Order: sequence, then structure tokens, then C-alpha cells
Amino acid sequence: MDTLESLSDALETTGDIQSIVRTMKALSSVSIRQYEQAEQAMASYAHTVELGLRAVLRQRRAAGLPLPGAIDSNAGEALIVIGSDRGLCGGYNDRITRFALSRMGDRPKVLGVIGARVASRLEADGRKPDAVHLLPGSVEGLSRLVQSVIVEIECWTRIDGVGQVVLVHNRREGRTTAMPQEHRLLPLPESYLHKLAHADWPGRSLPMVRMDPDRLMSWLVQQRLFVVVYRALTEALASEHASRLAAMQAAERNIDERRDSLHQLYRQRRQETITRELLDVVSGFEAVSSAD
Repeated sequence: MDTLESLSDALETTGDIQSIVRTMKALSSVSIRQYEQAEQAMASYAHTVELGLRAVLRQRRAAGLPLPGAIDSNAGEALIVIGSDRGLCGGYNDRITRFALSRMGDRPKVLGVIGARVASRLEADGRKPDAVHLLPGSVEGLSRLVQSVIVEIECWTRIDGVGQVVLVHNRREGRTTAMPQEHRLLPLPESYLHKLAHADWPGRSLPMVRMDPDRLMSWLVQQRLFVVVYRALTEALASEHASRLAAMQAAERNIDERRDSLHQLYRQRRQETITRELLDVVSGFEAVSSAD
């Protein structure tokens, strides 16, 4: 049977856990807003890169050149999976792992992973990553991580013969905190290029390209890679913290129920102890009175 001392210790421990859960909730809420702002800040640069691509593609179309981006059937394929380094976020990592495995199928692929927990899950399933990157602890480290991923992609395309690169990650959609998403990084989608090439230029002065179009196109594609990977990371990290926030809210409800039951049991045991002590006093008094 639980004693008053053990119940008091349990209540104190539950209170400490509740404080930790509330702190994690606050940190997740702040982090979600932080990554949302980072994603919004990238919108202006993404628009600039898109205008550059539009100008180059308009020139290619005017010169009668075909659009770039055709997929080589003999080229290899690489898959990049974004997960998390930390736990306590529900089924966030399991969901993106299942999606990545279904995307891979039985075909051999170059596999890059961002997040230690997803890497361990994929390795446990027999899919050892070719490259693993750890996630930064704040927005300030995202640019360095994106640059590292772009360098990795360039090595795959030049050394390993990779022609198609796909990125998968979780994203918040409505009340769903982790919905798997897929982006094709390389080559650029043909529908996207066709849309840019035939879009009207937003201004009276038409663009003019003076540098080598192929070099400019290569640089713009690299900048688009930076934008897409950066945005995917901010969306994934916001989704991770949203999943953690939901898990902490469920944990807080369970802790509240546990504390209520412990308080009730503590009051019951305390009342039983007081009643027993009173009965001992009365019995002792009656015994002394009888002896007198």
C-alpha cells in the first residue's frame, strides 16, 4: 500500500515533469513561429530567382532552343529524407520513414538523410544512408546546412552519375502536424519550366541577358535548389515542433489526470492516518480510564 511519504514523492516528481512539459511546450511554440518567419523571409529571394529563370527561358524560347530538364532514363536517382535529431514528437519520424521507404521501393538509390533518428530507422530497415547531416538548433544554422546538402548533390551528379534528385519531408497541413511531401529537385520539372517560359514579363522593359546563358542557367538552378531545400527544412522543423507541441499537450493532460488521482489518493491516505491516530488516542484514553 502507498504511504504518505511515497505519495508525496510521487506528487513532487509529477510536478517536476509537468514543469518540464510546459517548458518544452513554450519552446516548441516559439520555434514554430521562428521557422515560419524564416520561410516567409525566403519568399522575396525565391521570387527574384524565379524572375531570373523566366528571363533566361524566354530568351531560349525566342531563339528556338528546347527547354532544359529532360530526365535521363539511364541516370541514377537520389533521395533526400528530412527527419529529426530529437524525439518526443509523436509519430513524426515513423511517418516520414514509411513514406521514404514506399518511395524507394526495391530500386537502389543514393540515399541522403537529414536527422539522426530517421537515419537510424532507415538503417534498421536495411537502407543504410550514404550521407547523414544533423539538424541545426536554430534558424542561423540552416544556410550552412543547405550549402552542405547542395555540395553533396553536386558530388552525386558528377561522381555517382545521379540525374534525378528527390526530397521528402513532413509539413503541417491544417490539423495534421506531419503530412509527407515530395519535391523533385533535379532536373527541374518540365511543367514548371514551360510555365515560366510562357509567362508574361511583369513590367514594360523586357529583360536582357548578357552573360553566357548556360552558365547563368546553371547558377539560377543552384539558387533554386537553395530556396527549395531551405524552405523544406523550415517546413519540416516547424512540423517537428508542432508534433512535439501536440505530444506535450497530450502528456500534460495525462499528467493533470495523474496528479488529480494522486491528490485524491493522498487525501484518502491522510484521512485514514488521522483516523487511525485518533482511534489510537481514544483507545489509549479508555485503557487508562479503565485502569484508574
